[in-house]
Amino acid sequence: MTRAHGETTPSGALVLDVHDRPGPPPLRFEAADSGRLLLRQGGRPVLLGRVDGPNEGVFLHRLPGYRSPLPPVRADLTRSGANMPHKYARWLEESPHGPLHDARRLLGLRRVFPPYVWTGDFMRGWPGCHLDWCAGGRQGVVPLRPLSPPDAPRAKAYRPRAREGTLAPVFLWFATPLDGWLILDGHDRSVAALAEGSDPECVILERLVDEDVRRRQLRTLTDEHERSAAALARRPGTEHQRRRLAQGLGTALADLPCEAARTVARPLPGGPATWDDMAALAMFECPRD
Repeated sequence: MTRAHGETTPSGALVLDVHDRPGPPPLRFEAADSGRLLLRQGGRPVLLGRVDGPNEGVFLHRLPGYRSPLPPVRADLTRSGANMPHKYARWLEESPHGPLHDARRLLGLRRVFPPYVWTGDFMRGWPGCHLDWCAGGRQGVVPLRPLSPPDAPRAKAYRPRAREGTLAPVFLWFATPLDGWLILDGHDRSVAALAEGSDPECVILERLVDEDVRRRQLRTLTDEHERSAAALARRPGTEHQRRRLAQGLGTALADLPCEAARTVARPLPGGPATWDDMAALAMFECPRD
């Protein structure tokens, strides 16, 4: 297996181009008819979902057994000023529990979220929750294990680091089947940061458009620019328009490596009947959910 190729964007994020992983990744979405969703880690289901009505939201039920793809993050590493997106990318490549497959991925720091993301749309309850899409996609945050109370030992241990700004970033994966974020690592760190009155700093993981798509887009942009520039060059007094045109091309090319793509959801083996059996078992074990 070759190591992924990484390039840094103008904003400092890392674009990870993964090769030689054509099969299903350990952490993967599977889908069946009528909006049935399953998140599987290895052979273990860790989340069941079903779309609510005509794209009004999605009901979720988490199952025990999720394992983080990252090792424990030491305090001295965050205090050293290490590039955390790069560290998380290397760990993710080596992990047997993560979502990497042949695709381009973006890993970058994110410090600012819309105010609702870490308040009403942070799914604190367990095991069931509902992501509401009626407001145009609310991008809720979904933990993959039960959250500790703010006064639990681990959360309490993290709270001084949250105050001093040395808490390791929470690791979030944007999953388009949910139109929301999954916490891959940092459940207790998120609780600690929120208990100290601030949104957690995060490293985000998103899938990007494939390289062949990016090359087609690049050709389209450059061809359109050349045609427009040639037309302006034939007209006198267009120096200002040509400068603006060149600036626009530069902005478009800078954004091109970071165009998001949909999360892959593979067909669920066994189809709807398999999902229904899993859901019936989950409801039997948690009848009030």
